[in-house]
Amino acid sequence: MRGVIFDGKQVRVVTDLEVREPGPGEVRVAISAAGLCHSDLSVVDGTIPFPVPVVLGHEGAGVVEAVGGGVTHVAPGDHVALSTLANCGTCAECDRGRPTMCRQAIGRPGRPFRHDGSPVHQFASNSAFAERTVVKAVQAVRIPDDIPPASAALIGCGVLTGVGAVLNRARVDRGDSVLVIGTGGIGLNVLQGARLAGAGRIVAVDANPAKEEAARRFGATDFLTSTEGVRELLPTGVDHAFECVGRVELIRQAIDSLDRHGQAILLGVPPATAEASFRVSSMYLDKSILGCRYGSSRPQRDIALYAGLYRRGRLLLDELVTRTYPVEDFEKAAADAEAGRVARAVLTF
Repeated sequence: MRGVIFDGKQVRVVTDLEVREPGPGEVRVAISAAGLCHSDLSVVDGTIPFPVPVVLGHEGAGVVEAVGGGVTHVAPGDHVALSTLANCGTCAECDRGRPTMCRQAIGRPGRPFRHDGSPVHQFASNSAFAERTVVKAVQAVRIPDDIPPASAALIGCGVLTGVGAVLNRARVDRGDSVLVIGTGGIGLNVLQGARLAGAGRIVAVDANPAKEEAARRFGATDFLTSTEGVRELLPTGVDHAFECVGRVELIRQAIDSLDRHGQAILLGVPPATAEASFRVSSMYLDKSILGCRYGSSRPQRDIALYAGLYRRGRLLLDELVTRTYPVEDFEKAAADAEAGRVARAVLTF
């Protein structure tokens, strides 16, 4: 079968990838579409350290082909969106409704694939850039059959991360002011999350002025090409500032844009050793800096919720899919994504 492998030096689209059968508590899914997230490219450029060789991809949707023993919530033929959380479901964090903090779901890559006779790692417990993948049953969330695969794929990362950061982590309230730095795939979902939460002023910042139209479509009330104009719009600062790029200077700008009792939420992924600085005295007015993993999501609940919002016309998904590419055109999709020519490139099988 086809798949996208990174061997530590180059990315290749292979045609002879193999995946094992699902074991107890696992599901094999035939991938229909998979979004190309910046995190996949961050593995390639070394920003996110990961063992190689690895099958890339972590934002996918498809159809269940087979299930292992004990799996009852999905069956062959079901349409599913995949999450990256291979959480155990039994630890204290899972029991408290915080699967993103489950230690079984962090940093434990499996190797369900084989290529040229050798095992290949799975990225983010998912590896959606393959015609078929095997995931834990908890990662497969049933969705209505009428959601287009290219749109459904985006729920599993971009929507869970961006909308979830607003609703679950920041808990933006009606009338709050929101600043979103970076309007790529994650930033656009933060914007629509703020819109869904009823934020009063939603300021989008992106160095590329061509992104204004999309930002306003997703919920921005204002658009700037730098954070320098934020204080002109909101002289006392903002209630919530989301950094969606992963640059330490932008993290500082997010913090400096906060009003009293404001909070900066970090969603972008800088290099693993990056350090950011801020003026400590500025934090004593009850300001906060919040990390956020995967939108603090509960995928079995949230994916179904977002699918329902999409079907009722309240959540934008089709508008996120700038362009689809056959998997063989991975290099073109990656180049377009890196250059910012697309909000989300989607690979299809």
